[in-house]
Amino acid sequence: MTALKSVLFALTLPALLVAFWYIATSGAKNFFIPTPALLAEKFVSVWFSDRFFSDVLPSLGRLVIGLVSASVLGIAAGLLIGSFRWLRSLTEPVLEFFRAIPPPVLVPILMLLIGVSDLMKVAVIVSACVWPVLLNTVEGVRAVDSVLSESARTYGLSGAARVRYLVLPSASPQIMTGIRQSLSVGLILMVISEMFASSSGLGFTIVQFQRSFAIPEMWSGIVVLGLIGVIMSFIFQWTERKILRWYHGLREVENAA
Repeated sequence: MTALKSVLFALTLPALLVAFWYIATSGAKNFFIPTPALLAEKFVSVWFSDRFFSDVLPSLGRLVIGLVSASVLGIAAGLLIGSFRWLRSLTEPVLEFFRAIPPPVLVPILMLLIGVSDLMKVAVIVSACVWPVLLNTVEGVRAVDSVLSESARTYGLSGAARVRYLVLPSASPQIMTGIRQSLSVGLILMVISEMFASSSGLGFTIVQFQRSFAIPEMWSGIVVLGLIGVIMSFIFQWTERKILRWYHGLREVENAA
């Protein structure tokens, strides 16, 4: 019953928005705003077809590869930089400089350096998603409890064992926060990278619909992007609860006290 209530609660606002949309467009003939029925029809006809395999799946593949690569690079570099104060001081100006550069402006540069390929699109995603993971990892490593750190040193816990049993568990909540932030950034950059010199993917297809004035089809592509974002969020929440089960349990105990 609790699960059913949660589902109904989550669907209430979307249902109200769709009802408002239906009422606002009923009887209207606005070319740029399709009715819910027309959008649903185009959504099924466009995306439940070969386009799912030619556009959606390649986009998802590039997005997943980019997010995983950015997470691995960000965690590895964050652990290294966060562990040494002198290295943090040395790299901080450079990190702040590159973090301040808007990732979309790197698309033309990466096109020149790498060429128009799937590798370029993945590189665009990585160039944007690595920063939230890297910076949150650095802060997580810096925030390791000093008492636990001294205890680990007393018991001779060092090297890889210290990283595995002390640093990673302590920094994991902030690492997961960085990965969560990178999900939406990755989705945005996936679309932007496919708008430049591409012949497939969701970004390319949505732009083609817009240029050919296929407005309902264009809106259906935007709905697909929204659904991908929602599904990614649910998958991440489930994964985070599994990985940080100890952390959420500790917070529940603290709140109960």
